[in-house]
Amino acid sequence: MDFNIGDIVTRNSYNNDTLFKIIDIKDDIYFLVGINVRLCADAYKDDLKLYDDDLRLDEEFLSDIKKNNLNRNDYFYLPGKILHIDSDKDYLNRCLKYYEGFNIMAQGIYLLENQMPIKIKELLEKYNPDIVVITGHDAYYKKRGDESISSYKNSLFFKQAIEEARKYEKSHEKLVIIAGGCQSDYEELIKAGANFASSPKRINIHALDPAIVATKMSLSDVTNDIDLKDVLENTKYGSKGIGGIITKGTMHVGYPR
Repeated sequence: MDFNIGDIVTRNSYNNDTLFKIIDIKDDIYFLVGINVRLCADAYKDDLKLYDDDLRLDEEFLSDIKKNNLNRNDYFYLPGKILHIDSDKDYLNRCLKYYEGFNIMAQGIYLLENQMPIKIKELLEKYNPDIVVITGHDAYYKKRGDESISSYKNSLFFKQAIEEARKYEKSHEKLVIIAGGCQSDYEELIKAGANFASSPKRINIHALDPAIVATKMSLSDVTNDIDLKDVLENTKYGSKGIGGIITKGTMHVGYPR
């Protein structure tokens, strides 16, 4: 069977447990990105199986979105502004739709991982966000035999982008950084200055997980520390997929309305 760029497939060698889209074909190697997880992969043709069922994205998340239960009678609320930088256009649009469901002001920028360290300062100066999400696809290559950041497909770019963002704003309270993709080098991203990063257990994360954390931070009071465990438990894979540090929220509350 022939496969084409754009086809949705699974891998027989992994029990067909993850959906991928074919994004490129070179020398009989098929390059893949996850449909629901932020993972890069590649495979030979014989390992692929075409997925021909209906593709339903984000229903479990978007159907549960509830408008903010804020006391609109007396107070007014200013949620934190989000700048979301993503290397996947489809994922970016899904995250922006998620923010929209919560009436959060968010700016989305499509940017390949290797361009993120170069462009991030310019974007921060332009949009002046309270929260920046630096995400895309990643992968950990165990076969390389070491734990260094060179064993990850894109973690180095995420790390460099975080470092550039921290040069722009050193305070973890004034700029909340959420970074990483599937299987990213969690420790290095946190040390670089991220408030939240993936992936503590080197597992996959869902396409919306960075947006879920960003939303929680946007809607949390600026005067209070967030409930770290509560924030992480709202993501698909919990603290195995994303970890972070206790941080104050970014939402200002005013009176009278």
